[in-house]
Amino acid sequence: MVGDREVEVLGITFDSRAVRPGDLFAALRGADYDGHAFVADAVDRGASAVLVEEGGNWAVPQVVVPSSRAALAPIAAAFFGRPSDQMPVIGITGTDGKTTTSFLVDAILRRAGRRTGMIGTVAVRIGDWVDRHASRQTTPESVDVQRYLRAMADDRVDWAIVEATSHGLDLHRLDEVRFRIGAVTNVTHEHLEHHGTLEAYRRAKGILFERVGSTGGTAVVNADDPGARAMLPFAAGATLLMFSAHGAAADVLATSVQPGPKGTRFDLSHGGMTEAVRFPLIGSFNVENALCAASVGLASGLTLTEVKRGLEAAPDIPGRLARVDAGQPFSVVVDYAHTPESLAKVISLLRDLHPGGRVIAVFGSAGERDVAKRALQGAVGARLADVTIATSEDPRNEDPEKIVAQIVAGAVEAGAIAGENVFAVVDRREAIQLAIGWARAGDCVLLAGKGHETSIIWGREKRPWDEAAEARQALAEASFSEA
Repeated sequence: MVGDREVEVLGITFDSRAVRPGDLFAALRGADYDGHAFVADAVDRGASAVLVEEGGNWAVPQVVVPSSRAALAPIAAAFFGRPSDQMPVIGITGTDGKTTTSFLVDAILRRAGRRTGMIGTVAVRIGDWVDRHASRQTTPESVDVQRYLRAMADDRVDWAIVEATSHGLDLHRLDEVRFRIGAVTNVTHEHLEHHGTLEAYRRAKGILFERVGSTGGTAVVNADDPGARAMLPFAAGATLLMFSAHGAAADVLATSVQPGPKGTRFDLSHGGMTEAVRFPLIGSFNVENALCAASVGLASGLTLTEVKRGLEAAPDIPGRLARVDAGQPFSVVVDYAHTPESLAKVISLLRDLHPGGRVIAVFGSAGERDVAKRALQGAVGARLADVTIATSEDPRNEDPEKIVAQIVAGAVEAGAIAGENVFAVVDRREAIQLAIGWARAGDCVLLAGKGHETSIIWGREKRPWDEAAEARQALAEASFSEA
């Protein structure tokens, strides 16, 4: 500590533009910006102290630490009164399915009369207040996590639900959060640009189970997924609750699964009891998400009947298998699938639902993210779609043509023929128009990777984007209209 140790701190922020007089400004190092470059601006705006990794000539007290991000978490938890000690918190992790599972857990708990809070990719809920935010950060920085949890505790929330990403766990955003229940949907190929190896990726997600074990809580694990099972060693001290939709030995089971175009029926079993469930979401992968959510509900103390009722009241999940209908004789579906695994699941489902037609898949891969998955995504398109159009997702500071070329190369290596059933179209709007223009009666056009997101990131610029609106515009240009 450099300077007055008795300085009063009225708030905490890591955004210099948001500094108010009396705030502690935390200088965080990120991929695009280094907060230390904005310390002077924060001081000019009235910061009463700064949290930094390098001291400087600033006329305010300085807390100098090895890692600002690591230090910020306990500071934020203390400032907001350690809210996770005052209500139970559920953490949900996994490569795919976190958002859907979080929404399902929320629906189950609320249907059973519990008051909930939720922090995730699509929305933040605090009791009855919901913010469908435009942030691209599933797990916010620790000061925002603690601020939201404080608001939930003050609102007398019974259960808080947090999407716990590998980044969030690895980068200290969820430090000092006391998790009572932790769940993992699956662990496949993603975010190796940050973690380096699949083992390191699993290790980061394992932090959640270590936190759950430290509280003597419950770890919910997908018994069908090898990556999820690989996290079991991290769950020492936790009660295990395994689930399976595919016949593995588990505590919570789905059997007699009957998929349909408007939902899925299955028998939900636990503890010698069985309930028949009419689940409104389609796809076998959503049965897995339902089982994960059901297991969390059971771990929270609900009965199997209460869980069944919650699943049957499941809402549509924003940007997940969302249909765009303007009276056209083919389907247009918007989905967030952006990993090889999730893309394969969605394309396979849509093929089953359109047996007489083609699946035309439009997708990209994010810039400055996992490079290795691009060819894998292209290979999925080659194997499972009739036509693949590789396009831009969020190029950031990478060359979008290079990213698209890597996807196409993966498709060609898997047997696709460039210019015949795989195409490179860098402009996403043009790619959507092309796909819809090619579609015939009975086909399905899948627009994957953007889902609920409201922007495309080019360089450091977030350009407004609405995938469903773009699809509607393309349909209108093709002489289809909802009116």
